[in-house]
Amino acid sequence: MGKNSDCVVMDVQIKASNAEHNSFDVIVLGVGSMGSATCFHLARRGLKVLGLEQFSIPHDQGSHAGQSRIIRKAYFEHPDYVPLLERAYQNWQDLEKLTDTPLYHETGLLYYGPPEDDMMQGVKLSARTYDVPLEVLNQDPNQNKFPQISVPDHYEGLLEPGAGFLPPERAILLYTDQAIKHGAVIKTQEKVLSWEKNPGGGVTVISDKGTYHAAKLVITAGPWAGHFIPQLKPKLQVTRQVLAWVIPKNPQPFELGQLPCWMIVDEVNPGILYGFPIMPVGQFNGPIGFKAGYHVPGQVSDPDRIDREVSQEEEQKIIDALLRFFPESYQSTHVLKTCLYTYTPDENFVIDFLPGFDQDVVIAAGFSGHGFKFASVVGEILADLSAKGATALPIGFLNTSRFF
Repeated sequence: MGKNSDCVVMDVQIKASNAEHNSFDVIVLGVGSMGSATCFHLARRGLKVLGLEQFSIPHDQGSHAGQSRIIRKAYFEHPDYVPLLERAYQNWQDLEKLTDTPLYHETGLLYYGPPEDDMMQGVKLSARTYDVPLEVLNQDPNQNKFPQISVPDHYEGLLEPGAGFLPPERAILLYTDQAIKHGAVIKTQEKVLSWEKNPGGGVTVISDKGTYHAAKLVITAGPWAGHFIPQLKPKLQVTRQVLAWVIPKNPQPFELGQLPCWMIVDEVNPGILYGFPIMPVGQFNGPIGFKAGYHVPGQVSDPDRIDREVSQEEEQKIIDALLRFFPESYQSTHVLKTCLYTYTPDENFVIDFLPGFDQDVVIAAGFSGHGFKFASVVGEILADLSAKGATALPIGFLNTSRFF
């Protein structure tokens, strides 16, 4: 065989090698909270997995940064979430055991608001339906378990002892690390440009660094989900949220161990004021301070053009609220940050196959500011759907049929 024939044979071998190198069972688009958990659950099952992330892991450009996220079972948003939360708690414990790393920190969670408010009614409904322990707090100032807090006389107080918080950045790193250890390929600083379904089945994904093929695609792109799911984009609204870490006059009463996490209905400003005790930085890293923010839709934004500067008016709104409910909580502002929510019209998640793609594409989007606690179970669900075509976990109320 002549030289030209040798070149042809070598070229065919190289192309075959490249095709094999760029072919996977499942591609996961976006390796944040949901994506990292999905990569782990898939890789642990022995599947060949590629995770593509446009930023670093973790990063602060989306929805999952900021030191802490509340996890709770008396779920005021909808009682149907509670069975998923039971599984989420179990999966977080499994990750703790696998990595020998504490993730779930049980602090308890305080709820305050008018008894007739939707949050308070929803908390009590979920607790009754699924026997979630709740304590009714005595509002007598002389018997107040938490003198740091001052609420109107007509407010009701509830404590969910089994609630607490998770450190999101650490959880994402652990899931990513375990995915890699189980054989997943995770690529960072690689932006996906487009994807398409192949005529013969499967999908092709094109990034700014390569072209990849897979039998299945999972889209967990957070605020960028609408870019990759045009059918769903009209139902996804990205909003810019503001978080503050402040230094109290006397920090000690606001430290971890002295105060639970908390959620308070605000009758002055729309939404729920929520926050966390001061974390010991040696254990949780920064930011330093007493963390607070509003759970309410913020400014509608393009995730690629977010204004990361926090205005004096936005800062003052949080300070004024803290001083109303925690009179000794504020001496100075230490850190201000922004994050993103992606709202659906009913503020419930979307977890399903993408209609019209023969179960080749699975989507998880629209977590509406309350999704992180579910990452451990959402990863399992997405692995089920892409690997088996179904899941035993109860997600019927989160399917796409309510929008399409």
